[in-house]
Parts: sequence; structure tokens; C-alpha cells
Amino acid sequence: MNGKWLWIVLLSSTLLSACYSHMGSSAGRDANATNLTVGTVQAEIKVGMPASDVAAILGSPNIVTTDEKRREVWIYDKVSTNRVDTRNFAYGTLIIFGGSTRQAESTTTQKTLTIIIKFDEQKKVRDFAYNYTQF
Repeated sequence: MNGKWLWIVLLSSTLLSACYSHMGSSAGRDANATNLTVGTVQAEIKVGMPASDVAAILGSPNIVTTDEKRREVWIYDKVSTNRVDTRNFAYGTLIIFGGSTRQAESTTTQKTLTIIIKFDEQKKVRDFAYNYTQF
């Protein structure tokens, strides 16, 4: 019986450590996604900055294209939706009568952020723009 419990504990701890290491690796991949804010663009992105520095700050762009002179243009496009559900319940009873009340409320907020970074022939920032909306 003791051997069986030891086996269960070892198996459980192995599975938990695998889950923990997987969560840690995905958190590292999304680190630059949290840097994609208007504040980061305003404070960190500068004209003349190399493309490698932009990638280190903002991560990989969603879209890479070229303009009419074959210069690279990077586009970052981020959309997030936040939904909050609130439910209130009340219940009362009497010996003969009973009653209940339920209320449900939901609010949804959507945010969009688009960043366009234009590079020159030497792959340095020549211009950038951004648009942020919340509704």
C-alpha cells in the first residue's frame, strides 16, 4: 500500500512540474506583447533607431510590407476585449411563501492599438505613427 501512494505522489509531482515549466515558457514568449502600448511607443521608439532595437522593444510585427521605394514598413495591430459579468442573487423564504431575485449584468470593453513604423534604406526608423481606440 505504501508503494502505491509513493507512486501516486511521484506521478502527481511530475505532472505538476511539467505544467509549471510549460506555463513559464509561454509567459516568456508573451513578454513583448505587454510592451505593446502607446506609452512604450512614445517613450522608446525614436526616429533613427535601428530595426533590431524596435524588435527588441515591441517584438515581432503582425505585418511586414514595403512602400513604393521598397523600404520596409512594420505594422503592429493589437485588439483586446474585456468582458465583466456580474451576478447578484437574493433568496428569502417564509413558512408559506418563498421568493428569489436574480440580476445579471455584463459590460464589454474593446481596445485597439495600431502602430506603423516606416524604415529607411538602412533599416532605421524614418517615421512612426499610432492609433489607440477604446469603446
